[in-house]
Amino acid sequence: MRAAFKPGRVGRQELKNRIVMSPMTRSRAYGPDFAPTDMMATYYAQRAGAGLIITEGIQPNVVGQGYPNTPGLHTDAQIAGWRKVTDAVHREGGVIYAQLMHTGRIGHPANYRAPQRPVGPSPVKAEGQIFTQDGLQDFVIPRELSAEEINQTIRDFADAAENAVAAGFDGVELHGANGYLIHQFLSANANRRKDGWGSSARNRARFALEVTAAVAEAIGNHRTAIRISPANPLNDIEEGDLAETYHHLVAGLNSIGPAYLHVLESRAPEFTLELRQTWNGVLILNPATPGARTGREQLALIDEGTTDLVSFGQLFISNPDLPERLAAGAELADPDMSKAYGGDERGYIDYPTLAGSVTRS
Repeated sequence: MRAAFKPGRVGRQELKNRIVMSPMTRSRAYGPDFAPTDMMATYYAQRAGAGLIITEGIQPNVVGQGYPNTPGLHTDAQIAGWRKVTDAVHREGGVIYAQLMHTGRIGHPANYRAPQRPVGPSPVKAEGQIFTQDGLQDFVIPRELSAEEINQTIRDFADAAENAVAAGFDGVELHGANGYLIHQFLSANANRRKDGWGSSARNRARFALEVTAAVAEAIGNHRTAIRISPANPLNDIEEGDLAETYHHLVAGLNSIGPAYLHVLESRAPEFTLELRQTWNGVLILNPATPGARTGREQLALIDEGTTDLVSFGQLFISNPDLPERLAAGAELADPDMSKAYGGDERGYIDYPTLAGSVTRS
């Protein structure tokens, strides 16, 4: 586990350790236009002891919003709000990437401020329900993106990445996991297109690669990254041709050269080793831990060479100083997940550090 506490690197950015705060939706963007608030700046600054912070999912355009009160990066108010966050993190010596998340078909008309439907690669409804301002509701049939709209969405990702740099972020991570838009294009059950954006594994990987290339061109490949979750069935995703699809994806990513590849393991941890062998760059791993949270023992994956960095999710909610606790072998607090999404400062910025203090400014 010693390697986890040594300096790391992503792109041109030096990291104080190899412990990463994983992106986690918290639904507390109560500012104008779903802009970040001072409370959000406090939340991220409290966790600046991570080698790298990756923010909650940030929508690159209006229709990319899936859940209530999630933040965007497509208006001046949002850029200003995120500048408060990045300034607060940098004052504490932290490094922070913005995760750009377009939820695609995982949305609902009730969560938009103006009437519209969520969009997707094909008009295929996901099975399941989504939380809205009006309670749980069934997913709806998305509107299929036209070829022109796909190209505009790619430009929206690039524009949001430029906004992220303007807001002071050190880089951006594209959310290509968990059944959201980029993952939907990768999946044959969500992407049933017969044009150049679907119908084969190579074509289904095209959207992810073109988004990554556009963002890399806009802000530099050294500030561009992507997260994937092969074989993850979340949000009604099926990936029958897993190896072929991700072979095309990783081969293309190697040509672009992003700062890192972030892998969320789910049902196929053995596939991570294949990706490790074919991926040429830095790997961040959120390892599969069935029935438990990622813990101290997973840091050994860095020593073993399975990954370069390990990302932690829920334990960063309740342990703002998680790297310090892991290094000291200290007790880890459990999060109150009833306060995970929405609400006030309770269950958000009131978790104490190992020393017992709570920093609120």
